Amino acid sequence: MQYKKVKMIKEPISVIGIGCWNFGGDFDTSDDNAATNIVHAAIDRGINLFDVAPVYGWTHAEKVLGKALKGKRDKVLIASKCGLVWNEKHETRNDLSKKNILREIDESLERLQTDYIDLYQLHWPDHNTPIEETVEALRIIKDAGKIRYIGLSNFSPQDVQTFMSMIEINAQQSLYNMLERNTTSYHNIPLEYRTEKDVLPVVRREGQAFLPYSPLFQGLLAGRFTREKKFSSRDIRSANPKLTGPAFEEYYACYEKLLEVANEIGRPINELAINWLRQKEEVTCIIGGVSSIEQLDRNVAAINWDISDETMAKINEIIAPFEDK
Repeated sequence: MQYKKVKMIKEPISVIGIGCWNFGGDFDTSDDNAATNIVHAAIDRGINLFDVAPVYGWTHAEKVLGKALKGKRDKVLIASKCGLVWNEKHETRNDLSKKNILREIDESLERLQTDYIDLYQLHWPDHNTPIEETVEALRIIKDAGKIRYIGLSNFSPQDVQTFMSMIEINAQQSLYNMLERNTTSYHNIPLEYRTEKDVLPVVRREGQAFLPYSPLFQGLLAGRFTREKKFSSRDIRSANPKLTGPAFEEYYACYEKLLEVANEIGRPINELAINWLRQKEEVTCIIGGVSSIEQLDRNVAAINWDISDETMAKINEIIAPFEDK
């Protein structure tokens, strides 16, 4: 395993991480036993960062991860989140109030069966709560030893600067892959930032960790499905218009061009997509979801080679139309 070290976090972080959304049961491939085996296999392969959130499976993913990490907690960094709450109909809203953060941290610690969370991330902005109130809550739980580092996920550059003026921000997380570089939405949710234009310059300047989410475009850049692929209503990807709506054809056509490049150099498409991210200075840990140990090993294998300048030029030409989509 390769590791990257950034100024704002003490520990080296594995280049490959595990995104735990599918541990919650929100994907057709979700399975608790498989998830536990994946966690153990990932640790055996040197992976030390697991990214989860309460909303993943409506608390189930945190429970699965906590159970799987019994006896192995000291080997890993747990990254979880707060600020996205829901009702009995699973309708979500953003809440970064002091009261909610103080509630959420204790509930996450219980589900994860741990005394602390290494990286605690604000999942989405809450424009109804003053940043000062949110920062106050973060200070309280950090001083109490319940969290070690603080991260921002999906925040505008203006809000990022405001937070950094008030409290230490150690990491940022945003949507980023070959085909979503400065994209304006995620699952129909408008994004207040552009990753390459707004986020990457800041993490590079400040020495923050950067965790790109959806690095394989929810499976498209892993070669996981065909043009005719249909998701069940259980699968959260059925709500992604880029994978199910009219735009899908354009993304799939680009995937086919990238697949040709991968075939030319004798590498799987997932390795091409992962290495494109890994070779960027700002990218610290690529948090991809996997549903089997075989997929895990395919992702780990991706970091054992480099994309040549010639191949990178071909890739950049293919993905150029997607710079601002």
